[in-house]
Amino acid sequence: MRDVAIVSYAQTPYVASETKRNEVEMLMPVLSEAVDKSGIPRREIGFTCSGSTDYLAGQSFSFVAAVDAIGAWPPICESHVEMDGAWAFYEAWIKIQCGEADSALVFSFGRASMGDLPSVLTLQLDPYVLQPLHPDAISLAALQARALLDAGLGSEREWAEVAARCRRDAKDNPDALVKGDVDVEALLAEPNVVSPLREHTLPPVTDGAAAMVIAAGDVARKVCEKPVWVRGLDHRVDPHSPGLRDLTLAPSAKLAGEKAGAASKPLDLAELHTPFAPQEGILRRALALGDDVRINPSGGPLAANPMMVAGLARLGEAARQLWTGKGERALAHATQGPCLQQNLVCILEVA
Repeated sequence: MRDVAIVSYAQTPYVASETKRNEVEMLMPVLSEAVDKSGIPRREIGFTCSGSTDYLAGQSFSFVAAVDAIGAWPPICESHVEMDGAWAFYEAWIKIQCGEADSALVFSFGRASMGDLPSVLTLQLDPYVLQPLHPDAISLAALQARALLDAGLGSEREWAEVAARCRRDAKDNPDALVKGDVDVEALLAEPNVVSPLREHTLPPVTDGAAAMVIAAGDVARKVCEKPVWVRGLDHRVDPHSPGLRDLTLAPSAKLAGEKAGAASKPLDLAELHTPFAPQEGILRRALALGDDVRINPSGGPLAANPMMVAGLARLGEAARQLWTGKGERALAHATQGPCLQQNLVCILEVA
């Protein structure tokens, strides 16, 4: 296996609605910043991979237009995944492992404010049985939360405490959307959106973009003073239909964590892609994260959840924590699909 490291990361300040710039205009400064910070000339980056979804843009092959943000020259070797940018990161990592590139630019973008995101996400469900019933993403998450309550594996107070902690931690993140001190009792007094979920347990609709450069060992050591090394990386998937699995568990996350080596050494922090507050407890148990592991010090998806970017942002935010000396070993997690259906786990370290 080749050593691979994150050598740079950049993201937009996340906003509730990006009304002044299109996707290309959002991406251009972010891509330039990531490349400039990497120390690798643009012409020497061997591979480019993006993650996004055409459903948010409402047009086919919308990712092709986004490639304009990279520039017309030099020519690039480019790929795209109809997934969160964390899976673009995985493809780029594989490309380097296969020796087809020594460095890669990874980016993702999403403007969820352009449509009704919960309804858009319904389109990823089984088209024969579930889609006609039109269970939106919030309703499915509410079923998961109810299953947790019934099993005694969570409480509404616990979820409010998670939301309050995330907003408090997000005060130190200049790019976060929802931040500040909030009283748990005030959160519990909010009305239900879909029982038992209240507004604070839901991800804020967010627009944004992110980019990072990763590089093989020798290149990373040459250009970066403090490379963040990928020590383990794996992703797994559970059955597509929520009715075929126990929603209080995340077996694919558990397996991905085991394969990535999450338990091989102590962790200092974990950036978890938990769009809904009740999901933090599920992932804590699945990944065997103790109370000594700081969860989502960036504020996490409850502070900013740009669709198709939030998973890549967990990798980037974890790297930021390690670059600034707030730990030596971190776990970054990304998810796709309803109710934590598909999960990616990456273990990051600084030497």
